[in-house]
Amino acid sequence: MTPTGYDNVTAAIAPVRIDRLLGQIEAIEGGAVRMSGLSGHAAIGDRVRLGSTGRSCEGEIVSADGKMLSAIPDGSITGLRPGDPVTLLGPLSISPDAGWIGRVVDPRGRPLDGRPLLPGLTAQSLTCAAPDAVHRRGLGARVQTGLRAMNTLLPLVRGQRIGLFAGSGVGKSTLLGTLARRIEADVVVFAMIGERGREVRDFVSRVLGPDGMAHTVVVAATADAPASSRARCLPAALTVAEAFRDEGKHVLLLADSITRHAEAHRQVAAVRGEAPCLGGYPASMATELASLCERSGPGEEGQGDITAVFTVLVAGSDMEGPVADALRGVLDGHIVLDRAIAERGRFPAIDLVRSVSRSLPDAAGPHENTLIQEARRLIGAYEKAEMMIQAGLYAPGSDRTVDAAIQAWPKLDAFIGQMESGSIDESFAALARCLSRRVEERV
Repeated sequence: MTPTGYDNVTAAIAPVRIDRLLGQIEAIEGGAVRMSGLSGHAAIGDRVRLGSTGRSCEGEIVSADGKMLSAIPDGSITGLRPGDPVTLLGPLSISPDAGWIGRVVDPRGRPLDGRPLLPGLTAQSLTCAAPDAVHRRGLGARVQTGLRAMNTLLPLVRGQRIGLFAGSGVGKSTLLGTLARRIEADVVVFAMIGERGREVRDFVSRVLGPDGMAHTVVVAATADAPASSRARCLPAALTVAEAFRDEGKHVLLLADSITRHAEAHRQVAAVRGEAPCLGGYPASMATELASLCERSGPGEEGQGDITAVFTVLVAGSDMEGPVADALRGVLDGHIVLDRAIAERGRFPAIDLVRSVSRSLPDAAGPHENTLIQEARRLIGAYEKAEMMIQAGLYAPGSDRTVDAAIQAWPKLDAFIGQMESGSIDESFAALARCLSRRVEERV
């Protein structure tokens, strides 16, 4: 990517054409517009303008049946009628650029912050393939996250893809903002899918703030956007991240939330005629999510990495829902935020027992792994006996592990909720102080 200049202006006007292929609207039914006259010229995923000047909107072709094509409108279809013209605009692509850093754009690369924005020099499709499985590199080194729990017990490494499983109002947005500001990355790309418009502005101005936005590109499709636009938000954010990754940069991709992407995909699939399966989602949902996740991760030799955090909305902490179940198998770990922990005032409300990082044990040294195993063992023992302890039914001395867990629990619980401004080694030193007596006995 080069600094914005004359070439960017040239790239902005290059797609302008005098001649366009025309078809016409044949029917408007079930949220889709059926059209004729473009068969043999238009392809699935191409953009069209529906209607004439004054009462028109754009749409995306999602299915083809003989000489008839179907498109999902991106806006209101009020005023459209059979016989209106349809203009073929061609395939959708965006052109990420270094000038996008610090800006808020929609899935088509158009600015949402009221200021002009020029495209980059190279147009890229929203459906790029993942790096070749044979040639992509393995996971990289640990990164500083700014959270003691994720520096130690749930380490994050370059190129890792994790899921943040949480219900609403449990603190996931605050946690994402912390990661965006504190993780060691050259560029942050934030996909805000189906969020309320007020939340987009609040997150940009308050949670990220000027310091966070200084190295962040936000791609947003709000809750009132059509399903086709919401379904393009995450692919567009991945395309932006891939452009920076191909330059050798370390990119942090944050997606909030991949569940809303799955819901938008379900609506688009219904228009295409896909039958609903488990939980009302189409059979293509699992493949769709896997393909998007695979686009993140380590790049090939000479490229950078995309470290990704996908938030997953779990109603009532149901970790067995269709989306949660499909994602656990393709991600490199999952972090569960628990409402009960949030309600007693500890943030981040990480449930360590139900969370796991698949970068372990390789991401830590022998002594560090001993600390992690001991901390998890004690926290697990405490939670297993917690009901008896709280009810006063546990007799001290009955179980040495539970006795040690009771002693260590307040320090470990406070440790998980602490920020860290120092190094990862300092985080492990703090963890060792919480466990010093037990570790000395076991090492």
